[in-house]
Amino acid sequence: QVQLAESGGGLVQDGGSLRLTCTASGRFGDYTMAWFRQPPGMERQFVASIAWLGDIKGYTDSVKGRFTISRDDSKNTLYLQMNSLKVEDTAVYFCAASKAPTSRTTGVYPYWGQGTQVTVSS
Repeated sequence: QVQLAESGGGLVQDGGSLRLTCTASGRFGDYTMAWFRQPPGMERQFVASIAWLGDIKGYTDSVKGRFTISRDDSKNTLYLQMNSLKVEDTAVYFCAASKAPTSRTTGVYPYWGQGTQVTVSS
């Protein structure tokens, strides 16, 4: 098992940047990791994923070129660097872990953090 805890959310202006952090307990290096987000009144949606070796990354089209997912297994930490933020990026952001290969499907990930709020103002 792995326990996850996100941090780094907050209020930022349109065009600004934030870095989200997800700290994990357990054997972090064994897991595919991902970020999802849930905008107000909407379902949870895929943002980015990174394979357990860190060699395969995937992004949803709306964040490509703006967001970067990375991991530091020595620190049991997953990151999401978010640049050029837009109002439509406003959501609760969750990190998730799975022993399956990288996936964009929430059901593949059995382990979730509690989420961190990101609000982008115009």
